[in-house]
Amino acid sequence: MTSKGTPVPANGKQATVFVVDDNEALARNLAWLLQSVQIPVETFASAQCFLDALDAQRPGCLLLDVRMPGMSGLDLQKHLVAQGLLLPIIFISGHGDVQMAMRAVRLGAFDFIEKPFNEQDLLDRIHQALRCDARLRARQHERQALQALFASLTPREQEVLGLVVLGKSNKAIAKVLDLSAKTVEVHRASMMAKMRAHSVADVVRLAMQQQMLASPAGLPGSPG
Repeated sequence: MTSKGTPVPANGKQATVFVVDDNEALARNLAWLLQSVQIPVETFASAQCFLDALDAQRPGCLLLDVRMPGMSGLDLQKHLVAQGLLLPIIFISGHGDVQMAMRAVRLGAFDFIEKPFNEQDLLDRIHQALRCDARLRARQHERQALQALFASLTPREQEVLGLVVLGKSNKAIAKVLDLSAKTVEVHRASMMAKMRAHSVADVVRLAMQQQMLASPAGLPGSPG
């Protein structure tokens, strides 16, 4: 067996594989397999036990049985999706069929693996799921950081930002907003400082990262 290392996302927390299976022997074997390649693992005997311990900020992936007493694996998946929790899910089942697999994948499952499975193949998919989760969390962290930058702007600075992104000069912005060029210069300098931007190109890049340029009318303060 090979270990490719578990990625550490932007929040610095170690990625963990959460095994949810009412089959104690299988859960124990899966835990041993993961521990043998230094992947942190936690096991849960039911979907409800997992939900009771769930921390959405913890990175990782979910190894999930389809058929369990109480809440089934598919029901747990639906619950997580409804809550906006996109932890990658790898279903493992000895009872799976094509229709069940299609339902799981349609809801966003990372993979659906039937027993008996090849251990190395399973580990490879787990590593891929962990890397996927790390990428998603990194993008989410970046989005939140960008949102915080934009939220720090005053309404007037947001207006100036929208017009700067549209390529307006200070003189043109002053005319649109009925302000003096000096006042626009002050607002523009404050906006760029808050955005940690050193040039107009930086401001445009940040705006594009928020997909603000997809609809010019949606830019903060841009004329409708």
